[in-house]
Amino acid sequence: MVTNKGEGKQLNAYASRLFVTRISSPIIVTLISSLLFAAATPTAAQQYPSRPLRVVVPFAPGGAVDLVARTLAPRLNEALGQPMVVDNRGGAGGTVGTDIVAKARPDGHTLLVASMGVAVNAVLYPKLPYDTLKDLAPVTTLGEQPNIVVVHPSLAAKSIGELVALARSKPGQLSYASGGVGSNTHLVTLLFLHMAKVDMLHVPYKGLGPAIADLVGGQVQLAISNVSTALPHVKSGRLRLLAVTSGKRFPLFPDTPTVDEAGVKGYESSGWYGLWVTAGTPRSIIVRLNQETTTILGSAAVRNQFDSQGLQSIPVSPEAFGKRLREEIRKWGVVVRASGVKPE
Repeated sequence: MVTNKGEGKQLNAYASRLFVTRISSPIIVTLISSLLFAAATPTAAQQYPSRPLRVVVPFAPGGAVDLVARTLAPRLNEALGQPMVVDNRGGAGGTVGTDIVAKARPDGHTLLVASMGVAVNAVLYPKLPYDTLKDLAPVTTLGEQPNIVVVHPSLAAKSIGELVALARSKPGQLSYASGGVGSNTHLVTLLFLHMAKVDMLHVPYKGLGPAIADLVGGQVQLAISNVSTALPHVKSGRLRLLAVTSGKRFPLFPDTPTVDEAGVKGYESSGWYGLWVTAGTPRSIIVRLNQETTTILGSAAVRNQFDSQGLQSIPVSPEAFGKRLREEIRKWGVVVRASGVKPE
């Protein structure tokens, strides 16, 4: 690469002599054009970021995705030297906010922090306004956590066994909240109801934050929530914790049984969160975002904050994240087709 004006002038003079002597090989002309462009134009990584960044969260404030984004944003602000604005755009199970990033300018200034719902929506919605694999570029996974089964304290159930018995005695009368039709919380609850052989009324919300708020208020009776969103209410006693959905007991709740241990054999689920940019974003920018985010997730402060929310940080390469996304799309495609769930 040409690094100073003197070298640039020498290259221009050399190019002129080539054309004067009528050397018109397409290969030579292409090479010279590329070198001249490199001499005049800094790399994308050197220019990036050139203005404030927008972090789109495709759910309402207060949910786990929002918490992860707001943990990441100020630290990326420090690392990149530009303000980070968190923009909550809930609706249609996360597709509204995701579409904003899919159609943004591919320059790395519009980021998406979202959940496994990105993979679910790829099979749930027959006509998305974007192509999940073609219009979004994976940067890294951010965190993973099990879900927890929580109920309003007024419900006469203090265990999974009592919950199942109560639901069977009142088919379709107990209600459960989710972050929206086809959301992670909806599908994992559908799987639970199917395996427990019970029927409950689904009440979808535009994000898990408002769903848990109504559960705390007693408008609904149950939710299978990520740890982050429900944890403060469990600690305060406003929600009752019945079980965790992981394959083994969760360190944050060592005395709480898994759903499998509590009687619904074979049940297991967890949620994950990731970072994307618009497809077509220069590779150098994606790599830089991956590196900065990996460093942030490895810091003691973030690990401690994630631990307090039941999150495990799991940064990976863009390629590894892309592979996981494709696998998740296949996995949840099976669940969506088997359940017959349709978006509203």
